[in-house]
Amino acid sequence: MSAAQTPPHIRMSNEIAVQFRHRDPAWAAEQIAAHIRAFWDPRMRARLLADAGAGDGRLDPLVVAATALLPPAG
Repeated sequence: MSAAQTPPHIRMSNEIAVQFRHRDPAWAAEQIAAHIRAFWDPRMRARLLADAGAGDGRLDPLVVAATALLPPAG
């Protein structure tokens, strides 16, 4: 799948993670999770959580860590 075909929730979450790669991973995951909670539509959060739970290899490790800090979709 090319970058143009990457689902928006994966592309955007990975772009957020790039901004935090130089920081402490635990702090970065908290900040990414806070951003997703504050600004993302619940449907996009649900898709992200589902993909992280399924082990989607396209997700940045910081995003995967951030999803563990998000409440379950629902």
